[in-house]
Amino acid sequence: MNNKINRLNHAFVEEISKVIEYEVKNQNIKFVTITAAKVTNDLSYAKVYFTVLDDSKREITLKALNQSSGFIRNALFDRIEIRHMPKLEFIYDDSIEYGKEIEDKIKELHSNDEKNTD
Repeated sequence: MNNKINRLNHAFVEEISKVIEYEVKNQNIKFVTITAAKVTNDLSYAKVYFTVLDDSKREITLKALNQSSGFIRNALFDRIEIRHMPKLEFIYDDSIEYGKEIEDKIKELHSNDEKNTD
């Protein structure tokens, strides 16, 4: 991946976070953390990954983010110097959950090992 795309990915995470925190009025989006952004090489799409504090609100938040994507995209025009603003696609980031599952399995294996050596 080239430096321009890396810079854009970082700028998207920063600026989308600010837009959500300070400008979006939808209360379903207020407790969102933008974890990553991946802009395609042709700059036509950007996958924006997010997590929520309350996991039960995942679907509501995803729907609200997608409904607000036009507003967020327009706000980005003023903040990021780019000729063509990519279409935003919001995706729930389950990597944190996956990491926790792996950690739990490792702990379980270690506790089983300790029981077997006693």
